[in-house]
Amino acid sequence: MRQEQFEQMHRAQWAQFAAVLEALEKTHPLKRSRNNIPDTGELPLLYRLLCQHLAQAQSRNYGAALVDRLNDWVLRAHHQLYVRRDRFRDRVIQFAMAGFPRLVRREWRVVVPAILLLVVPALFAYLAIHLDPKLVYSLFDPNQVANFESMYNPRLAHLGQARASDTNIQMFGFYIFHNIAIAFRCFASGLFLMMGAVFELVFNGLIFGGLSAHMQNVGYHQTFFPFVVGHGAFELTAIALAGAAGLRLGAALIMPGSRTRLTALREAAGVGVSLLYGVTGMLVIAASLEAFWSSDNALPNWYKYSAGLFFWSSVIFYFLFAGRRRAT
Repeated sequence: MRQEQFEQMHRAQWAQFAAVLEALEKTHPLKRSRNNIPDTGELPLLYRLLCQHLAQAQSRNYGAALVDRLNDWVLRAHHQLYVRRDRFRDRVIQFAMAGFPRLVRREWRVVVPAILLLVVPALFAYLAIHLDPKLVYSLFDPNQVANFESMYNPRLAHLGQARASDTNIQMFGFYIFHNIAIAFRCFASGLFLMMGAVFELVFNGLIFGGLSAHMQNVGYHQTFFPFVVGHGAFELTAIALAGAAGLRLGAALIMPGSRTRLTALREAAGVGVSLLYGVTGMLVIAASLEAFWSSDNALPNWYKYSAGLFFWSSVIFYFLFAGRRRAT
């Protein structure tokens, strides 16, 4: 095929490719959206076709001007595709550094009640069982109590679970599954007019407070509290935020305002899912600490308490101040 025929055959595709490429290059990657960039989804297909055309032009020894033009387009398109892949990473970083804490502060009307629904029952259960140790059997059956005591026995090399054959990686997977299941229940049960989310938060608060008091009563506080103080900053906060997302769902059904309930529920679901993105990240951090760091009984308690203070301070500082300065 002669060069003139080759150019005539593919001129329309090249014009379409050039239009998409120029539109991408005129807009900053972080400011692109579906509204101001037309037909960008066609770029990968056009890019593959252009690579094929370039290979054909080179193998057929077409003119240097045509080969250089096609090669320039290929290089520019490759750069744009690489940038577009980085956009996901940029969005994740931006959400973690600013979007998530901003969202939590904006939704304080459900975040604060969720925290109280978790903390107040925990304090109540702790004080009640600390004063009357027999009340622990109103929350746990005797087998569960014995199992908990064996988990936090000071003689264990690893706390939090019996590790006859389990590895840290296996326990990491267990903690991820267990914690995300709790978070999902807190969120999804909010559809039951908030009552499901309220129950999950209160129940988990009672369990944590009651277990803490029992460990104090049996003298295992020197192993239990150093175990939970580190990862608890991320895990307990994440559960409270998942509960807040559930309360947001229920509130949309109870008080939709001037909107229809379906519209209000869709908006609340969008907010709730965004909160769950951040909650999932926090639970991954918590599971990593719980499996590989908190459970190590060889670490001195002062070290774990110091790290726990740092983690709790960091989480509080993050949600109070991160993202207050608008990103440039």
